[in-house]
Amino acid sequence: MNQPTDGERNSGESGPDKALASLLDLLDLETIETNIFRGVSPKDRWQRVFGGQVLGQALVSAGRTVEGWTCHSLHAYFLRAGDPKTPILYEVDRSRDGQSFSARRVVAIQNGVPIFTMSASFEDTEQGLEHQNAMPRVPWPEELKTEQQLRNEIVAELPEPVRGWFLRVRPIEIRPVEPPNRFAKGNYAPRQVVWFRAAGPMPHNPALHQCVLAYASDMTLLDTSLLPHGYNLFSGELQLASLDHAMWFHRPFRADEWLLYVQESPSASGSRSFNRGEIFRRDGTLVASVAQEGLVRLRTSKN
Repeated sequence: MNQPTDGERNSGESGPDKALASLLDLLDLETIETNIFRGVSPKDRWQRVFGGQVLGQALVSAGRTVEGWTCHSLHAYFLRAGDPKTPILYEVDRSRDGQSFSARRVVAIQNGVPIFTMSASFEDTEQGLEHQNAMPRVPWPEELKTEQQLRNEIVAELPEPVRGWFLRVRPIEIRPVEPPNRFAKGNYAPRQVVWFRAAGPMPHNPALHQCVLAYASDMTLLDTSLLPHGYNLFSGELQLASLDHAMWFHRPFRADEWLLYVQESPSASGSRSFNRGEIFRRDGTLVASVAQEGLVRLRTSKN
């Protein structure tokens, strides 16, 4: 398989490295008390706390209470919008420590009320039966435009108040395989495929790589349900939010190496959309699966 060159990864731009360092700082939670941790949000958040950030921080807090085992699944609910100006407390309940599995429940709290809950299960590594779906054949990330290049091409179509936020350097590098122009009037199939990786090298810490993957898994998934309808994230006609998020970690990976995220939205009805995804290493190994339901509400004078 083709591998990225050192020249491609180390282009001399410090922006992506700084953005990744900021993300890793966000995931380095402060220990307040046994089973209680505190996290903060970046200062450049647009309106509310990004769901992937809460997922990543909650997984960090759960992992801090498990010795040596690996998370194999998590199931989370977003209860309230988070305030990026207020720290988030993560309280971990050590629900069970068994011989094969350990279960944890995390509640994220702001201003005395829960904004998020998550159940996560950890296991010791075992060997067993093996099969997986095949990775689709797509161009390699080196053959594709960067997300920043694509954003620069359509920046003139953006509302002025969000241009700076839209063009900011991100900790996750994304390269869409078939990028739709979300600001052109058009309808697309409810499916998108992107390559992504952390924007710089990360320490060899498998738990940290899982947390970064959880963060990245929420970046583009809800967008998939908008593609058949001609809406985008900045449409004033929609109210958008993640309602729940589930992940299953199948095999080892590194979040700072290219991963392929195959996403689809099988259904949207009422005010909810269902979205799911599969994440592959570039050698074709399926490393994680994701499912999410999101709020996609058409605004009216009543809401």
